[in-house]
Formats: sequence, C-alpha cells, structure tokens
Amino acid sequence: MAVDWIGFIYAALVSTGGIIGYMKAGSVTSLAAGVLFGLLAAVGAYLISQNPRNVWLSIGTSGTLAVVMGLRFLNSGKFMPAGFMTLASGLMLLRIILMLKRPHQS
Repeated sequence: MAVDWIGFIYAALVSTGGIIGYMKAGSVTSLAAGVLFGLLAAVGAYLISQNPRNVWLSIGTSGTLAVVMGLRFLNSGKFMPAGFMTLASGLMLLRIILMLKRPHQS
C-alpha cells in the first residue's frame, strides 16, 4: 500500500497551526482544536494508506475544517490563519473526492 504523504503533511500543518496559535495568542482553544484535528487527519491519512477507499474520516475532518475556518475567514477577512486553512482544507477535500472517482486498483 502507498503511504498517504500528502495526508500526513496536512495533518502536521493542522497541528502546527494550533501550536502556533497558542504560542502567539495564548489560545488554548487553538491548541486543542489544532492537535485534535491534526490527530484526526493523521488517523485518516493512515486509514487511506491502508485502504485508499477508506476516506470517510479524512472527508469529515477536512470538510469540517474547511467550513469552520471558512466562516472565520469570512468574519475576519484575514488570510492568516483562517483563509490559509480554508484553502488547504478545501484542496484536501477536493483531492479526497477525486480519489473516490479513480478506479480501484488491486
């Protein structure tokens, strides 16, 4: 099975964002959400690595982040961090949906 490196990089990006939010603004909420969603994204990447059709946790994680961070971006108008995470999560969601469209290889 191929390792979902893009998924693991996305998970690291999400976790790092939460840690940076805590370090810069003292936001415990950012830390908790970043670590939780980063962990969920990493588990999702692991599941995809084991079975490329097992995308549901990754869809849920990236979809939730795309919506939540998208709303924060619309309210704040600031690209960092909300706009960036909206873009990254949206691209991840698109990638996963395209993976579902590909024919399954044995």
